[in-house]
Amino acid sequence: MTESSPLHEPGAPSTRSHPIRVISYVNRREVVRVSRVLRAELVGGVIIMVAAALGFIAANSPLSEVYFSIRDFSIGPESLHLHLSIGQWTADGLLAIFFFMVGLELKREFVGGALSRFSTAIVPVAAAFGGVAVPALIYTAFNAGTETSHGWAIPTATDIAFAVAVLGLLAPGIPMALRMFLLTLAVVDDLIAITIIAMFYTDGLNLGALALSVIPIAAFALIGYRFPHWLAKSGAAPWLIMLPLGVIAWALFHASGIHATIAGVVLAFLVPVRGRGETDLAEVFEHRFRPLSTGVAVPLFAFFAAGVAVGSTSGFPFDPVALGVMVGLVLGKPIGITLTTWLVTKFTSAELDPTVRWNKLIGVGALAGVGFTVSLLVTDLSFTDPHHADTARLAVMVGSLIAIVVSAFFLVRPSEARAAKRLPRDT
Repeated sequence: MTESSPLHEPGAPSTRSHPIRVISYVNRREVVRVSRVLRAELVGGVIIMVAAALGFIAANSPLSEVYFSIRDFSIGPESLHLHLSIGQWTADGLLAIFFFMVGLELKREFVGGALSRFSTAIVPVAAAFGGVAVPALIYTAFNAGTETSHGWAIPTATDIAFAVAVLGLLAPGIPMALRMFLLTLAVVDDLIAITIIAMFYTDGLNLGALALSVIPIAAFALIGYRFPHWLAKSGAAPWLIMLPLGVIAWALFHASGIHATIAGVVLAFLVPVRGRGETDLAEVFEHRFRPLSTGVAVPLFAFFAAGVAVGSTSGFPFDPVALGVMVGLVLGKPIGITLTTWLVTKFTSAELDPTVRWNKLIGVGALAGVGFTVSLLVTDLSFTDPHHADTARLAVMVGSLIAIVVSAFFLVRPSEARAAKRLPRDT
């Protein structure tokens, strides 16, 4: 066998037969698609950083009273259970658009991406579960038997846009195989987070509202599958027909007790994904609605979610909630991801791509500790006590920043940084 083992340098002999090459790409079309997604996430990540920084500054500035009065101002019809604060509207409402985009990427991965093939799915899927389990166990160890134990899911999430943005800034020359690994890992991580939210953060269940939601969801699916070409060509139809159906489904999900952002994922899974030469409505919707998600929904959520007054977090950073979140993100993520990847490649016939080095893989695992968007959402769902909620939010932000520093230690080398600086002048 000539393919390299993950524990050997490229070219070294391997003793295993019939290896399954993982963390690799199959064809140029997939590379082009992933590169496009990564560029979009890079832009989105930078916007999130700016919005979160502005929210944190506003919450700790002389204008903090104005900031908090806007965030806590309630609006909406009480009769429809939609009398929500502005902060809740961004978390429950606008973030559904973000989850719709996540759902589209999930379906594309399952239909034609890395998750459609066992050989390329086994490692990132296993690594994602390891990267969820270890942080959850760490948080539970710090908070077992207390009222704050319900926040175990906070450090389990990865913010794909934030992580991709940081990866693009820290290691622009990292191999494509590792970029695809991070993207696939984060997509599976999002799927796990969605499942956790649906299973563990459902506040009662209104079966009547849930049953009614089937009507707009079925209409959304029927129109999408019957008229994909028309929807793709029409500039107005997706906004005037599909979006209102999505809003109705979202409102009924909200009334049902299931977290309303799940509606975005359900609708995305019903958008048809076609092969080459056919109308790929999922790709069309991704282009149409991504600016709404990247430029409006997620930044507004980040602006209000990151607004933590430092004075409200007494006991930080030694509060059990803070320790559980930060240690879970900073250590739990890379340990869970790297250890699971090593176990899969050690005890199966799976092998890493020759371009992948373990130090870089650890760096990517550390970068997955940038929880942010979904972690902040789970924080809102976990705690009603403002002190615990603010402590967890601050811990998510600080933990994510420390995770970036740790990832830079593995991903950035001085020689590589100097070479990257010289590259534009050399070319």
